[in-house]
Amino acid sequence: MREWFTLAELLDVGSLALPTDMGALSRLVEREGWRADTRRCRRREGKGGGWEYHISKFPADVQAKLVAREMSDDVDPAQARSARLSALWDRFATLSDRAKQEARDKLAAVDRIDLLSRGMARQVAVALVARETGVSASTLWGWLRAAAEVPASDRLAALAPRHAGRTATADCHPQAWAYLVADYLRPEQPAFSGSHGRMMQAAEAQGWAPIPSAKTLQRRIEKEFPRGLRTLLRKGSEAAARTYPAQTRDRSVFRAMEAVNADGHTFDVFVRWPDGTEARPVLIAVQDLYSGKIVGHRLDRSESWHAVRLAFRDAVESFGLPERAWLDNGRAFASKWMTGRQETRYRFKIRADEPEGILTGLGIQVHWATPYHGQAKPIERAFRDLTETISKHPACAGAYTGNKPTAKPDNYGSAAVPLAEFQALVAAEIARHNARPGRRTATAKGRSFDETFRESYEHPHTLVRKASPVQLHELMLAAEAVTARQPDGSLYLAESRYWSAALVDHIGKKLVVRFDPDNLLEPVAAYTLDGRFIAQADCIESAGFDDIAAAREHARKRKAYLRALREARDLSITLTAEDLARLAPRAAPAAPPPSPKVVRLVVGGRRAAAAQAIAAPAETEAEPDLGTGVGALLRECEARGVVPFARREKDEGGAPA
Repeated sequence: MREWFTLAELLDVGSLALPTDMGALSRLVEREGWRADTRRCRRREGKGGGWEYHISKFPADVQAKLVAREMSDDVDPAQARSARLSALWDRFATLSDRAKQEARDKLAAVDRIDLLSRGMARQVAVALVARETGVSASTLWGWLRAAAEVPASDRLAALAPRHAGRTATADCHPQAWAYLVADYLRPEQPAFSGSHGRMMQAAEAQGWAPIPSAKTLQRRIEKEFPRGLRTLLRKGSEAAARTYPAQTRDRSVFRAMEAVNADGHTFDVFVRWPDGTEARPVLIAVQDLYSGKIVGHRLDRSESWHAVRLAFRDAVESFGLPERAWLDNGRAFASKWMTGRQETRYRFKIRADEPEGILTGLGIQVHWATPYHGQAKPIERAFRDLTETISKHPACAGAYTGNKPTAKPDNYGSAAVPLAEFQALVAAEIARHNARPGRRTATAKGRSFDETFRESYEHPHTLVRKASPVQLHELMLAAEAVTARQPDGSLYLAESRYWSAALVDHIGKKLVVRFDPDNLLEPVAAYTLDGRFIAQADCIESAGFDDIAAAREHARKRKAYLRALREARDLSITLTAEDLARLAPRAAPAAPPPSPKVVRLVVGGRRAAAAQAIAAPAETEAEPDLGTGVGALLRECEARGVVPFARREKDEGGAPA
């Protein structure tokens, strides 16, 4: 549908909100500075040129008529008629109660004329109603024509007043108006009085006139710039997004422990840690989405994957494995140790040899929630309650820091809560949070989170996956991809070395090592990249250079390893080298070389005889008779069918004959 129109097209609309002739309409455009609004005014392309204006520049009545006319050109008459009637009712809904009552009075007069027309002439009926209502007959006839154009059920909207009221705008110099708009609608959010004062100074220097009053200009800004647009320009996109209604997300589609969400919260309380340092603790909590119950939590110095792992272990051990989890895309939750190989883990560099994360290995599908977005993480609403009940608890008096630097209490920093006491306080308040009745969520319906969770958890149709001891053990282990090094297949992890005899077969290969980061002296589990278990590798601790006992122990273990290899050799190899030689087949004698059918006689006198003598030596050691040998050679050739070549004779000159 078209959005840009010329002044001539506006005149064709015939609205009472605009002048009815081109001269008056042109003066209105000039007076209100339409062409200064470059976003909604542009040069017309094509023959004739001129200007055209965006539909948003016109009054609402004109916009409705333009839309109806454009729709009538594109659709069939029935649809166009329906669109016009819909526009009439939309306009009727925007009228004041006084205007709506005026439309009802008109409809009553039209109905009165129709009733009287059944027994008398229509002209007489119009005259009688004109006398009764005090309205001229010509006006009544106009009402009758308007009512006749629509069905009887739509007469009220058709008879509604069409005057748009006062639409005139006080004259203001276009440059002054543009200056005021650009200055006031800035992210710095200046006061209107300040922007107006600067505009007046610029108008005096530039000679801009006329300039309306400040109130008039402020009302014009509020009229031409809706609140949402003003919020976007002055306060930013996040504030403008809050002017759009939040989505209502129904959590009743889940069952207990089918889906959870987790996040971290830093308490505004100083806690004294076992090493004597004082710092604010971080709570990692896991919440059941269906009921709102917090099913697992841990405290730590920072939001780390280690605390996330332990919080999930508490939830899984107590209530079972969830199928889905909504997590914040932070470093702790998106750690490869927790969510490695998740298809949508847009955190850190994704590598081909990335180990499978703990949640991935447990079959939990992870969804990444929008940070600082309460609708995506309902647990943030729980954190608000826990901040009030824990951070401001009497047990934290003197340790409370305030929720911002400018809100510090008078007793700031005068005390710190020991970690053990704070952990007990957090556990008690979370239990009280879960048990508090009167919850108004769609699933609780006045019950507590505990009751809501129990009702769904114990329902016969609720299927909860329970974790096996092996899976619970994996929740206590981290994973890292390392290479089995030459020459023995040792695994190096955090400056510790681990080895098992089974690792020798994997020298030079990448392996996945699962370990307890809190106790690196314990054995680690080695897996192939596709998840096949290899062996438990023990930690090989470094020994002092002069530690004789450690050297003897190492030598003992090495001898035991070699002894085991020799025993395996003796059990695996059952044949000796002599057995192999005896069982190997003997080589067959070589076949005699083949004899050619035709052999060229070698000539050369004594050399040929010598060659024959060498080829077939005599039985005795006496020197062979060369002459006899040549004769014997010729006889042998004759016997074998060898054709001798004739010897060329030379003439007296020495040339061949």
